[in-house]
Amino acid sequence: QVQLVESGGGLVQPGGSLRLSCASSGSMFSISDMAWYCQAPGKERDLVATVTRGGSTNYKDSVKGRFTISRDNGNEMVYLQMNDLKPEDTAVYYCYANVQVRVAWPWKNFDYWGQGTQVTVSS
Repeated sequence: QVQLVESGGGLVQPGGSLRLSCASSGSMFSISDMAWYCQAPGKERDLVATVTRGGSTNYKDSVKGRFTISRDNGNEMVYLQMNDLKPEDTAVYYCYANVQVRVAWPWKNFDYWGQGTQVTVSS
């Protein structure tokens, strides 16, 4: 089973920066898409950014121009560089990975989630 472990969260002042990291392990099949989600207290989990195997990225409108999602060359890690942080960015951030098993048709997809890392933006 794939395990995802996030790190890099913490307390930062508005306008500051953080870099979240997500380490994946245990997958015998290629990881297709990866993403970062956030969940603030009392709110539903919200998609922040996605990155495909080919490196195509998409972002939630409110973080566009401030956040950058990326993957390393070996597809073992995914990162979220967060700049110009705002109080409304405060949330638990979760790493997500989709694993596509292609041994037979139809291909199967499996979703995996990390435990989350807390990001707090406060004056």
